[in-house]
Amino acid sequence: MEFLRPKTLAEALALKAERPAAVPIAGGTDVMVELNFDHRRPEAMLDLTTVPGLTEWSTSDGTVRLGAGVPYTRVIAEVGESVPALAMASRTVGSPQIRNRGTVGGNLGAASPAGDTHPVLLALDARIEVASVRGTRLLRAEEFYVGVKRHSLEPDELITAVHLPAHAGPQQFAKVGTRNAMVIAVCSFALALRDGKVGAAIGSAAPTPRHAREAEEFLAAELPWGSAEALPDSLKRRFGELVAEATSPIDDVRGSAAYRKHALGVLARRTLTWAWDDHRTGERACA
Repeated sequence: MEFLRPKTLAEALALKAERPAAVPIAGGTDVMVELNFDHRRPEAMLDLTTVPGLTEWSTSDGTVRLGAGVPYTRVIAEVGESVPALAMASRTVGSPQIRNRGTVGGNLGAASPAGDTHPVLLALDARIEVASVRGTRLLRAEEFYVGVKRHSLEPDELITAVHLPAHAGPQQFAKVGTRNAMVIAVCSFALALRDGKVGAAIGSAAPTPRHAREAEEFLAAELPWGSAEALPDSLKRRFGELVAEATSPIDDVRGSAAYRKHALGVLARRTLTWAWDDHRTGERACA
């Protein structure tokens, strides 16, 4: 196995075009597990840790551009004020050692249905920036996931950044695991309320992370956006039911399909309560 170490993004893209089977590695928290268990044996590894720009982030015109190599610890410490749900999800990833190495770009590259950041990217309608020697393009998050651990990247493309709205209203992330820390999600859920629109997305309860479309449409129509009143239990209950209906989970060693459906209904109701409380606080602050 060859180990390729480009010094610039241009060099990395040239190597990826020349060696499309080369596997990119940054934090390595997913790739090294697969190598150690001999689940894959690529002909080459493409080390992106020394490529400038991939570990940087910036804000412009209300959008956060997060480099694919920014580790979770920096997302939590530096980006949490702008994109709180992404920081919430990042806090649930692995151990401190994993969070120091792992990245949102790596989470996307693995494309696991259980990836912690995926529901947040969907709920916030993130754009995935990918590049090759042919140029750069932006993919909507919902276009990125095409199957179990499968994404829509071309063989010569690399993930370079994620674009997310900054300060995009109340947002929440919640996850169920078989223990309190260092655990793969049994299921997860993200919710964003912004300008009369709702983003709601599930993880680890379908072949890919996915939107709960009917739940989004229902909530956008039923929420009393201009009010600071509490939500009726009937509305929260119906929202939870629609989120559960959006799933197509499996039984596995972490949980049953029935449990995942039930748990996501609960997570939906809880995150809606928390997000609406934030909305109500904002309404009162503006009054």
